[in-house]
Amino acid sequence: MSWTRACLAASMLLIASFSGAAVQQARVAIIIDDLGYRLEAGRRAIALPGPLAFAVLPGTPRAAALADWAHAQGKEVLLHLPLQANAEDRDNEPIGIHLDMSRQAVNATFAAAMQAVPHVVGVNGHRGSLLTRHPGHMLWLMEEIRARHGLFFVDSYTTAQSVAMQMATEAGVQAVRRDVFLDPDPSPATVARQFERMKRLAKKRGVVVAIGHPYETTLALLEKELPKLSQQGIELVTISELVR
Repeated sequence: MSWTRACLAASMLLIASFSGAAVQQARVAIIIDDLGYRLEAGRRAIALPGPLAFAVLPGTPRAAALADWAHAQGKEVLLHLPLQANAEDRDNEPIGIHLDMSRQAVNATFAAAMQAVPHVVGVNGHRGSLLTRHPGHMLWLMEEIRARHGLFFVDSYTTAQSVAMQMATEAGVQAVRRDVFLDPDPSPATVARQFERMKRLAKKRGVVVAIGHPYETTLALLEKELPKLSQQGIELVTISELVR
């Protein structure tokens, strides 16, 4: 090949590469947390369009029913595992992991939580602003997750001091961290603002993990806005696809 042809071929390859990068679609995975108490709100959430994931609290009255319903609708189910937070007075979930637990107690609690929620493909933390800062307990948890082949972990990232991602890496567990809370408070203005932030981040970074809750305002906005994402250049994907 002549020098001129070689330069032309290289230029065409470079142009093609930039073109491919330019048309690459931003991807978003959305998880709805805290399912398990309210059947009606949970079923409304599961009916949202697209491949959302639903994080179910173990030991709650509607946990198994909502996990079964989500699975039947082709949606992914996560174990929404309560982890100790700084505010002890808010810690009233029936099953959860605490800092005063031994390794054996952590293992037994995790096993009970898994038993309580069927169809689980991954785990994400509920609260956890205290426990996720402690490498020992988080490593124990990650080793339990790894022992159940195929599970992944989503760090809800309720504290900037979380070591969950580091411990997941050390234990060989596939993991990803939350980028946006859609409803840090459930006011319509906040939910709308956070949804727009999610879209901006997705277009900037390429990939975003967002977490919301089955609040009336959150569900109403998602029912209206999710069908528009593809026209806005954003692909809604499963959380397992993003993790893996």
